[in-house]
Amino acid sequence: MSIIKRKGARSAKDIPMAILEQLNKGEIETANLVEWLAVDQVLLLKNVLEQFDKTCYLEPVLCDIKSLKKLTVNTVNEAIGVGLMRQSILNNDVTILAEMSNHKSDLVRCWTAYTIGRDSKLNINEMLEQIQVFAADTHFGVREISWLAVRSVILKNLNQSLEILLKWTFNENENIRRFATESTRPRGIWCEHSEELKKKPELAAAILNSLKSDSSKYVQDSVGNWLNDASKSRPDFVMDLCERWKAENPEEETLYIIKRALRTIKK
Repeated sequence: MSIIKRKGARSAKDIPMAILEQLNKGEIETANLVEWLAVDQVLLLKNVLEQFDKTCYLEPVLCDIKSLKKLTVNTVNEAIGVGLMRQSILNNDVTILAEMSNHKSDLVRCWTAYTIGRDSKLNINEMLEQIQVFAADTHFGVREISWLAVRSVILKNLNQSLEILLKWTFNENENIRRFATESTRPRGIWCEHSEELKKKPELAAAILNSLKSDSSKYVQDSVGNWLNDASKSRPDFVMDLCERWKAENPEEETLYIIKRALRTIKK
């Protein structure tokens, strides 16, 4: 099997040294979560900055990492992205982030996604427009980081964000459609909860209705998970919505979503 099409190791200890070396050099993408977690982001940063002849950015970004209260893959990921953005501004460097957004390494693209969520000059329209390319990325890690990077801004501008994301539900790209629900889940994963959506899930009803029979299982899972989140605080909303969908002669896709949506309620 080729390096590009490999499935990836089941545990970190099983990752071939040659593969790990290429990952840490940014020469290939990670194949699965095991590899994603195994990459040495500091080493990757050093190698990538050497590639771009920007080694002067290294020490300031390393200081940002050292100042983190909690070291996780995501906190380091964000610290590197924000640190690189700061250095690009200080050095009037208008190219490095654009070049990194198209890097071979999925983790390098993740760093760039975080710079969008932390750019205070962007309004919510501009931020979502810029994050869309990362939401559509072919790599699972970049897609997950894309919504994590902007979720706090989405929640602060919830009504406007929901209006924008409703349009995304009609996009031909399933990854972009999925972003509309995954980024607005009431409880979410690895991120802050939305107290407003936990109390008022009906705010996102238009998005949910638009995707209730989506052809993509990737999207169906996200819609079902969204509703399962909501069922923990507003079971009445979820049950009423599912009953209405059932009464409308639902398609197979809708029935699958309903099953996922009700899994906590039916325990």
